[in-house]
Amino acid sequence: MTGKVSPLSGRTAVVTGAARGLGEAIAVRLAERGARVALLGREEETLARVRERLPTESLCWEVDVTDDARMAVVAAEVTEQLGAPSVVVANAGLAEGGPFAQSDPAIWRRVVEVNLVGSAVTARAHLPALFETSGYFLQVASLASIGAAPMMSAYCASKAGVESFCHSLRAEVAHRRVGVGIAYINWTDTDMIRDVDAHAVLRELRGHMPPPARKVYPAPFVAERLIRAVERRRPTVYVPSWLRSAQLVRAAMPPVVTMLSRRELPRLAAAHPFEPTGLLGAGGRADASTSGPST
Repeated sequence: MTGKVSPLSGRTAVVTGAARGLGEAIAVRLAERGARVALLGREEETLARVRERLPTESLCWEVDVTDDARMAVVAAEVTEQLGAPSVVVANAGLAEGGPFAQSDPAIWRRVVEVNLVGSAVTARAHLPALFETSGYFLQVASLASIGAAPMMSAYCASKAGVESFCHSLRAEVAHRRVGVGIAYINWTDTDMIRDVDAHAVLRELRGHMPPPARKVYPAPFVAERLIRAVERRRPTVYVPSWLRSAQLVRAAMPPVVTMLSRRELPRLAAAHPFEPTGLLGAGGRADASTSGPST
């Protein structure tokens, strides 16, 4: 955006899951465009450190994205203190891996609640402001929204759910001049993905993906692509761009994944017994250590 004023300049933007990783990178890119940023997450001290890095007026709120009442209060405070948001990025997310049959029901449910229900709560809390500003809601989804993988059932189910939610929401609010975008992203260099590689079964499964599909992208690179999409109010953004082609073959993906899994999973299980991973990454560990729901 050198030499050109971004349409985000002087606007207010909300980012959930902003304490680290992709959420932090998105917040930085928004602030560099001149936006005031509301940082939402569960780790107040970490959020404060992110806020200190931002070159524009920004504030942070410790909040659980699945808590309807608290999210409504935060939304009102954001509007009061920073102005009605023109952009809301639903980025908060959790992941866990391992066999579904051995999964902890509470952890499995928590992943779905944060990734799917939390995104819906975020949208509901901020839609009144987005109606006022004719704003834009961006949902951070995943390749998992298009094609599910074994050993990641909660994550895949939740990301498929947010894709459908956003398609429905986009049609519902289009006449109110609110845009809804879906960001399909692949492996991004965050604590969560580093934890994937720390678990043998998930590392092996990723290693069996085609080379382009297992490449890990820096969080600032992904964030830059997402913010360009926000500036243009895109209905979809794919990072990397080749992910768009996966939409053309998504109907064929489940039987192919099943065929490969039938062949590879017994071999992998013989080398590395499958075990539940628990919540992945620093954000997941923070969630697990916090009383009550968290993000």
